[in-house]
Amino acid sequence: MEYRKLGKTDLELTVITFGAWAIGGWMWGGADKDDAVKAIHRAIELGITSIDTAPAYGQGHSEEIVGEVISNYKRDSLQILTKYGLRWDTNKGQHFFDSVDNNGNPIDMRRLASKESVIAECEASLKRLKTDYIDLYQIHWPDPTTPVSETMEAIERLLEQGKIRAAGVCNYSAQELEEAEKTLKLASNQVPYSMVNRDIESDVVPYCLKNNLGILAYSPMQRGLLTGKMKPGMKFNEGDTRASSPYYRDANIEKINNFLEKVKLIAANYDATLAQTVLNWTIQQPGITAALAGARNPQQVEDNVKAASFTISDEDISTINGHLEELDLDL
Repeated sequence: MEYRKLGKTDLELTVITFGAWAIGGWMWGGADKDDAVKAIHRAIELGITSIDTAPAYGQGHSEEIVGEVISNYKRDSLQILTKYGLRWDTNKGQHFFDSVDNNGNPIDMRRLASKESVIAECEASLKRLKTDYIDLYQIHWPDPTTPVSETMEAIERLLEQGKIRAAGVCNYSAQELEEAEKTLKLASNQVPYSMVNRDIESDVVPYCLKNNLGILAYSPMQRGLLTGKMKPGMKFNEGDTRASSPYYRDANIEKINNFLEKVKLIAANYDATLAQTVLNWTIQQPGITAALAGARNPQQVEDNVKAASFTISDEDISTINGHLEELDLDL
């Protein structure tokens, strides 16, 4: 497994990082804990030592599962990434969206990254993760109710205390990155990026390349859409938010599947699956440090690991990009 240095820090991440959103169950229609535990163990066995989670993923459930597993390993052999700034247990901050927890109870998701909240969230995450430090601590979403400088000052304190090794952000625009770096040097920006969602290429990627920030690409498989296994008319479990996303409209699924048939021809050249080819394409794009790949069971982990075992040629990447330019989605 290849490691890549994250920005200007001494932190190195595996190019395929274990994304622990799905194992939390929240917004994915539930998840099986036993399978999740086995999946993380298998990932570590196969060389994926970087794990990305968040308090919001199951309202602490994902972090607790990760904490249970990593307590079996030497702590400095792993890189634990988690987040702050997305709360469900307070009426402070800005309302983000209404949701339900894994038990079907309504919750009010709020953006809050005040100094007091950041410090409290870090302590709660450390407890759930059963560790005394977090390798990369990232704001989950920008909080318009708190000055960026106040948030970053709290992170600076956590760095000084040794409770975190590096500071990152998620879902930040280039302008927001610039504002944050007036207070604190960032390590990375975690953003959505996939073959069919390349918005960051216009501003975020150039900023990160210029200023030596890492980019962690989440949803590189577009939440399962780029596996080619979804068909028009697909039904999702209750609580699965993919049902309301325009990407999963029947017409878009059909167009993407037609595109993926062309990618399969290229995948065959590398004795790789479609999903492995999609992930490999992702980690080869300019500025991308690592791709977050979720897995609900050990088999999915094994498939993800193989995505880092080959390299798509420049010619084949160019061919894929040409097909992408012809893809006209209704979003």
